[in-house]
Amino acid sequence: MKYLGIITRREYLNKIRNRSFVIMTFVSPLILVIFALVIGFLTNVNNKSKAKDIVIVDESGLYTNTFENTETIQYEYLSNVSLKDAKAEVLAKSKYGLLYIPDKGDQNIAFYSEESPSLSLTSELTNAMERTLFQHNLTKKGIDKKEIDAAKTHISIQMENFTGEKTSELDNVMKITIGGIAGYLIFMFIIIYGNMIMRSVIEEKTNRIVEIIISSVKPFELMLGKILGTSLAGLTQFAIWIVIGGVLLALAPSFFEVNVSAQAVQGAGNVSEINNIVAALYHFPFAETFVVFLLFFIGGYLLYSSLYAMIGAMVDNETDTQQFLMPILLPLILAFYVGMFSVIEEPHGTISVVFSYIPLTSPVVMLMRIPFGVAWWEVLISLVILYLTFFAVIKLASKIYRIGILMYGKKASYREVWKWLKMK
Repeated sequence: MKYLGIITRREYLNKIRNRSFVIMTFVSPLILVIFALVIGFLTNVNNKSKAKDIVIVDESGLYTNTFENTETIQYEYLSNVSLKDAKAEVLAKSKYGLLYIPDKGDQNIAFYSEESPSLSLTSELTNAMERTLFQHNLTKKGIDKKEIDAAKTHISIQMENFTGEKTSELDNVMKITIGGIAGYLIFMFIIIYGNMIMRSVIEEKTNRIVEIIISSVKPFELMLGKILGTSLAGLTQFAIWIVIGGVLLALAPSFFEVNVSAQAVQGAGNVSEINNIVAALYHFPFAETFVVFLLFFIGGYLLYSSLYAMIGAMVDNETDTQQFLMPILLPLILAFYVGMFSVIEEPHGTISVVFSYIPLTSPVVMLMRIPFGVAWWEVLISLVILYLTFFAVIKLASKIYRIGILMYGKKASYREVWKWLKMK
């Protein structure tokens, strides 16, 4: 293993000196910010550009004051007009739609338009009519709606564990969000940098450079050095993104002219919500999550990158990798969906716990479980299984790498790979 450091340093320097690496490292955060601003701007323009004129024919007379004009919807009432004449007028004036309310006011209500209305529009119309009809029914039965509103009580359940630590619903939302982001980052980094290793192996193999390198270096050292060098490059890029992201977050209040001073917070209309957000941020285990994130990121990346390097040695071009990539990507995709659905719903359920121990899924699933409070011994067991699996897989992958790296002109198959594994 005397050449491992040299190979690792060579791979690391080649990656970070690459022009595309430098561009993506410093330009990607800026692109994401610009992309988010553009989406927000286009959404705003789209909402304003699609102002809808809706004509209302209310034969029941119950909904006279129900609908109020907004920036995106303008209502116009028609009276003493038949449905047929109302349709003709809407078409003649190119109005968006016609809401027809018959005599009964709660049955056979219809909306006519050239195009299908959006779910938000139909929900807005339905909710407004239901509120009006609810108040009308109360009045008809002699019940004062104000008394009902005064009798309503909002209950907020305070969550607290047996050690006295308090949490809230906002804490759970933050845990879901941060856990989901952490799992998604690992998911994307493994795919991005795994493909980078695979392409590097294919390039050296097709250029026949590897034949010269292997004359003085063991295939296992070469593969491990590639993996470690690319891992360090990935961590370097990730660290730079964290610094850039922190700077952008620090500059965001001044850029958007947001006052976050203590006086502004005290003068805010809903101080309790701001206090809850601050308390949730204070109680969230950022340091523990970051440390565990690094450990699972490194372990998961090492495990999958050894498989990517093995695939790169088995083929002569990137097109031939598809048949071998799918079995590797399936556990990773499964882990992401288990995390998004099972962990969010029940972070300590059987499915969540089992998949947080399986090494091919634990880097994503366990990261999503960590914010909800996982015992240290569970994290330790998952990490031990993950790293032990990596050492077993890299031994197995090195056997395939040793033979496949020198094979040319022949497409590898699963049967062929099995023969390579049985060779001494």
